[in-house]
Amino acid sequence: MSANRNLKLYFPNLNGLRFIAAFFVIINHTEQLKAFYDLGDGVISDFAKNIGKLGVMLFFVLSGFLITYLLITEERLFGLIHTKKFYIRRFLRILPLYTLLIILVFFIIPSFYFWEIPSLKNPMDTNFITIFLLHIFLIPNLATAVYGFIPYIAQAWSIGTEEQSYLMWPVLLKKFKKHRLLLMIGIVVFHFSVRIILSNKLFLPIPHRDIINKFWMHFNIDSIAIGSIFAILILNKNNIVKHILNTKFFYIVVFITMTLLIIGVRVPYFHYQFYSFLFGIIIVNLAVNSYLKNVLEWKVINYLGKISYGIYMYHFLVLIPVLIFVSNFKLDNNIIIYFLIFSITIAISSLSYHYFETFFLKIKVKFAFIKSGKI
Repeated sequence: MSANRNLKLYFPNLNGLRFIAAFFVIINHTEQLKAFYDLGDGVISDFAKNIGKLGVMLFFVLSGFLITYLLITEERLFGLIHTKKFYIRRFLRILPLYTLLIILVFFIIPSFYFWEIPSLKNPMDTNFITIFLLHIFLIPNLATAVYGFIPYIAQAWSIGTEEQSYLMWPVLLKKFKKHRLLLMIGIVVFHFSVRIILSNKLFLPIPHRDIINKFWMHFNIDSIAIGSIFAILILNKNNIVKHILNTKFFYIVVFITMTLLIIGVRVPYFHYQFYSFLFGIIIVNLAVNSYLKNVLEWKVINYLGKISYGIYMYHFLVLIPVLIFVSNFKLDNNIIIYFLIFSITIAISSLSYHYFETFFLKIKVKFAFIKSGKI
């Protein structure tokens, strides 16, 4: 195993994309919560409404691309996908910070007034044990489906979606070794079909349809599969790759994507799949196209991407006290608001990464056949 640790695979620009995804989520949550503190005009723009979950979809597509690429590469180099080691690596990356956030949110934050959200009913007040257990057992997306917005830890729904998906991923890749591309396309089609059935009341009555539908809307395994499709196309050197890995095409897709995001365009029926496909084209070009290898490889943005998991997980804990402070001192200014939110969140995430997460990341490397990125 020691020889295996010398193998490294680094995709440029992906850390930068991770930070952009986290940046989108923070803007969305900030603009949503400002209204509770009488900040701004109380109207959230189409851009801010749209980019919150799309930022998470960018995370999902990126994660699907990277994990599928690494697992198949591991199989090609070492003859197998080691499922147990994959699970250990995932848990060591996700669970420590996730568990810390649960402790903070359920047992510490409720004792302090400066995390109060006025006029918002907190479902934990009446369903504490159930919501706590759903988070402990890694199904926070079910908690979101049943109880709606859960303050301070609402962002954890995506962790549930990822971890539930990745419990299946190595098993599916091993089972459908000869038909992986069809498998991923099938997952996308299946997810869409179930969504249509759940959202259309003309179909047969389904018990707890609303809750199941909300859960399915937060179980975006289709976006993860879209990222995987791009990984498989690259690894199989599919003929379509030469058309995807085109610098001019890349910039056209970036321009289209940015324009659609800025004006807040929502695509009927295929909204998240459509944007996930655009994200996939952008990701694969930034990762593999040699002409684009330095587009997002700036030192600062690279570092922010490296700590982006912390930025994503901690930002709610910073966001609410900042909005209370700004509201109390009549500092209704977006520059002040965003400067405080980002600077404090980045500082906390940096400390967390270097003095908490890195301990587990070093253990995680011991279970890796291929080292990706840097600790």
